[in-house]
Amino acid sequence: MHISNAKIEVRYAETDQMGVVYHANYLVWCEIGRTKFIEDIGFKYAQLEKEGILSPVVNVQFSYKYPAKYGETVEVRTWVEDYNSVKVTYGYEIVNEAGKVCVTGTSEHVCVTKESFRPISIKRKYPSLHEAYEKVKKQ
Repeated sequence: MHISNAKIEVRYAETDQMGVVYHANYLVWCEIGRTKFIEDIGFKYAQLEKEGILSPVVNVQFSYKYPAKYGETVEVRTWVEDYNSVKVTYGYEIVNEAGKVCVTGTSEHVCVTKESFRPISIKRKYPSLHEAYEKVKKQ
């Protein structure tokens, strides 16, 4: 199983009135983690989109454990939790500098074509990506 690590410096604009990271910003950070994960396994989201493959989110689940704060650097750990050639479930863990887990969660994505927005089989449409997912998914 491959785990991608992306470092993010918490910016002031990402915090709320309580001085902690606003909950929706963790979604953005997970997108950064997913993009890095895809690059780590040899692909680029932008290139996939040029080739007509999109990967919309169909489900998100997060559990907030501990607040991240302005001035900290957090690490977004990303992996493939599950994959079935149509749907990819990414797992996430966001950890602060002290090693405390701030957020855990998953996001599910279905690959679709740009023109129809209908689901596709990655195994048939993009076999090299399918092989990469099979190699790195959680066993």
